[in-house]
Amino acid sequence: MKFLEARQLTKRFGGLTAVDKVDFDVDKGEILGLIGPNGSGKSTTMSLVMGLHKPDAGSIHLNGVDIAGWAPNRIAGMGVSMVFQHSRPLQQQTVLQNVLLACLPNKVTHLRVTDAQRDRALESLRLVGLGGMEEKFPSELPFAGLRRLEVAKALARDPDLLLLDEPFAGLSAGEVREFSDLIRNLRSAGRALILVDHNVKSVAALVDRAVAMSSGQKIAEGSPREVLANADVRRVYLGSQSETVGANVRKRKSEASPVLIVKNLNVTYGKAQALSNISIDVVDRGVTAVVGLNGAGKTSLFNAIAGLLPSRGEIAFRQQSIAGTPAHEIARSGIVLCPESRELFGDMSVHENLQLGGMHLSSADKRERLDFVEQIFPRLGERRGQYARTLSGGEQQQLAIGRALMMKPKLLLIDEPTLGLAPIVMDIISESIETLRKSGELSLLLAEQNMVFASRHADSVYLIEHGAIEWSGPADQFVEQVGGKIL
Repeated sequence: MKFLEARQLTKRFGGLTAVDKVDFDVDKGEILGLIGPNGSGKSTTMSLVMGLHKPDAGSIHLNGVDIAGWAPNRIAGMGVSMVFQHSRPLQQQTVLQNVLLACLPNKVTHLRVTDAQRDRALESLRLVGLGGMEEKFPSELPFAGLRRLEVAKALARDPDLLLLDEPFAGLSAGEVREFSDLIRNLRSAGRALILVDHNVKSVAALVDRAVAMSSGQKIAEGSPREVLANADVRRVYLGSQSETVGANVRKRKSEASPVLIVKNLNVTYGKAQALSNISIDVVDRGVTAVVGLNGAGKTSLFNAIAGLLPSRGEIAFRQQSIAGTPAHEIARSGIVLCPESRELFGDMSVHENLQLGGMHLSSADKRERLDFVEQIFPRLGERRGQYARTLSGGEQQQLAIGRALMMKPKLLLIDEPTLGLAPIVMDIISESIETLRKSGELSLLLAEQNMVFASRHADSVYLIEHGAIEWSGPADQFVEQVGGKIL
């Protein structure tokens, strides 16, 4: 019997099955990694183990006891701690006081800190490399120090099972190596660890076993080498050669002057560096793709270009600087973002959502534009009166792109257009991209984790890893030179 055993674990949110009959286990002294693209169910699975969500079906046995559906405080009392993705320390309390809070018993009638708890808190800080910093305040710590503080808080209760959600998020390559060593030391102390992270390479180098998930289901399990070589895993990360409309990779001209130039762009979230000296050129009236795994920085780049994030560096559209320009002015200038999250108005109809995109148009132009969008996405014409929230995922993606097209963009940014879509819907998105290319009326910039899909449509490709450009060049060279090295 394993220390932790999850069987047929299932969680639904309305009509969405986020975790679908998933089995996995982990033993003491072992590190298990959960990998998969956005929306695959990894973090939800972790939340089910910690009791943050109650499963709709299945069991979670910890030391032979079924803890499925227990409250988080009861599960913590069984020796389980979780390190969350975002650091949220109490800023007015010292580093030591933050850790001591995790040591307090689960009773409002007894809040005194004992000498033993204080010693335990100090030992936790030493274990994570924060020894001697107990009297500092969180604001005085670097970003990596804040991540270490979160681990210290989790260790303060001396857990037997430690859950780590995105431990490498926002860390530099050197900090990732240091954090990996820390996690190995925690394992060597006899703990069981489960971690989720988008940094697939670092996870593979660290864990003993890996479970790959996609659309809520487990698709592979085994050693990191076995899982990353699995055909289904490579398909969900890199895409399938059959998921495109083009019969062959074809060379395209990219000598035209770029419509958008980004130079040395930097973006930070607090103390975390999300983008580091990013430079890209976007092909005029063509398709440019920014590809990379989840968490690489693609969405941050798109939001910075669209004016939704503060940034440092140069952004020029049609030879005019737009750095620091408000988002609404950037949109009116011709740069329109179709976000990964789609951001539709669920209780408005398809037609009303489209009308919102074309509010600035005259009646005649709006009618002409609606006809254009419905020619590209005939399904939207068939669903005009239907509420957006009742559409399928593929139909919602078509609506999100259609609404963006209603603004008559000169540069359309589409963030993760194939995320979570079935192959038949990907074909529709592929056809729409090619139709827009042939129209010659706009340029497209795609952010995609499905790298083969992106390279088949793009004139040029930029590979982004850990917030930096790692490769750039013509699309016809990407798969041959880079595709096999991503995982």
